[in-house]
Amino acid sequence: MSKYPTLLEQFRSFCFQNNAADLEQAIEYFAVFGGMGWSVDLSRPLEELIEEKVLNNYRYIHGDLAKITQSNKTHHAVLSALAVGDRREFSAFKRAGVEREEGEASIKFLVDNGLLVRERSQEQPIDEQEVVADKFLFTLPFMRFWFSAVSPYYKGVREGDFSEVKERWSHLQHEFSDHIYARLVMELVKKSFKEDPIEKIGSYWDKNGEIDILARTKSGRIVAGSCRYAKSKAKKSELTKLREQCSKAELHPDIYLIFSKSGFSNELKKEKGEGVRLFTLKNLRILVEELGKKDLLVNTNKKY
Repeated sequence: MSKYPTLLEQFRSFCFQNNAADLEQAIEYFAVFGGMGWSVDLSRPLEELIEEKVLNNYRYIHGDLAKITQSNKTHHAVLSALAVGDRREFSAFKRAGVEREEGEASIKFLVDNGLLVRERSQEQPIDEQEVVADKFLFTLPFMRFWFSAVSPYYKGVREGDFSEVKERWSHLQHEFSDHIYARLVMELVKKSFKEDPIEKIGSYWDKNGEIDILARTKSGRIVAGSCRYAKSKAKKSELTKLREQCSKAELHPDIYLIFSKSGFSNELKKEKGEGVRLFTLKNLRILVEELGKKDLLVNTNKKY
């Protein structure tokens, strides 16, 4: 498990394998089962599939993961902390209740063994003395689901009591796929700058705030973006907020991007132009165009 396909490759494989027609539903189910190569019946309720494929097979999945994590309690605590927190290294140690030295050793093990990848802020903060903690991404979406909603409640699940997991999932589900959206939007941004390719892309964070997307093109243009997942349309205030965040970080973007799953207000639409670009859910369809057998990843995981 030292090397995995990219998130986009995993998502394209998932969509092809499971004949995904509804993009929003595909992302929601991929956030739970992504990367495992399992066939998923998208016509069935997600909660039903979680119980059938994951909870009913807890012992087998746990056994496979334990071979990687060596059943180390610190590794499991750190993984669970990263799965539900802000993904920052030091806050994860605090949430997991581990000392920094122990936590750093655990992080190194988890990165070396392919469960996590390190993510660094795209720019240095204004305050040169500020230490900006790295963030970490799960290489497989399923692992984030497992360590956020299943692993912490192993005692009950092991005995066939799924009540804690179901209650936990009811609280997590609403925003759980937002993280996948953010990463897919970055892939969309890459594809949207063909004439002046994106050379560097990620997020920016410091003690004062975060910018969802910060990128630099081949010609040196700076691109800053905000992602919004609410069911209501994004308003002009979203653009104003993004500009303020950039100003605080002393960044001067050439192009602002707003992704809104549910569209935009007329006032924000009027801002659209070369310097302000707007993307919605339908724009993500470019990521799953021309799917075929070539996109199906070979996966050796057990099928459930």
